[in-house]
Amino acid sequence: MWLIVNTVKCTVRNNVLMNTEIADFEIECKVRDYELDLQGIVNNSVYQNYLEHARHEFLISKHIDFAALHEQNIDLVVSRIEIDYKSPLKSQDRFVVKLQAKKEGHLRIVFNQWIERIPNNTRIINAKIIAVCLKNGRPVKPEDATGIEW
Repeated sequence: MWLIVNTVKCTVRNNVLMNTEIADFEIECKVRDYELDLQGIVNNSVYQNYLEHARHEFLISKHIDFAALHEQNIDLVVSRIEIDYKSPLKSQDRFVVKLQAKKEGHLRIVFNQWIERIPNNTRIINAKIIAVCLKNGRPVKPEDATGIEW
């Protein structure tokens, strides 16, 4: 399946086994020149955009509509991000953002995410993102807010 999202041409594949880690979702993208810093590599802050884009596409694939949830005063928000940078991406590099999603405790959704360069599968980053669901500003169980089991 091909997607055009924010002028990024992406390929979406589900349940792919790579490097002994099973991704619940992955999306392929390409580095754009304006994402580079003076060193000619992707700026560290841009990786969070890549990770967020993958999470949003994953949730859309699960039929979670952010706008509809927000109209019900339900918001999915990030509460913590940890990123380990392993290797840089450069201009025109193709890469894939992968994720695993699971529930932790009663309120947290943990997204374990990683980025790999294509075609050699070089690990670029490892990340752990913790998200929570808020209804009227108060935490609620993710399955109650989204209707899906994590």
